Amino acid sequence: MKKNKVQDFFTLSFKKFLILIAAEFISIVLHNLLSGLFGTEEAFFFIIAIILLPAYFLVSLLFSLVKKIGRLKKSKKNAPVLERCGM
Repeated sequence: MKKNKVQDFFTLSFKKFLILIAAEFISIVLHNLLSGLFGTEEAFFFIIAIILLPAYFLVSLLFSLVKKIGRLKKSKKNAPVLERCGM
């Protein structure tokens, strides 16, 4: 079965989680660095760090949980009757 690009994008993995943490840290550092250098408030990296990355994390987490629960229900539904009864 061919994977959908949307599923690839929203399925959370440990590698994506580490990338999100690194991107959050880099966005915060860049926001503070640019604000300090230019003496004005810079909003682009602030919005990425405070709104976009946490929103992506939550959506990915929910998507992955729903997908995992769906697979568990599907596998239980396809299990033989005796296995479901514990025999």
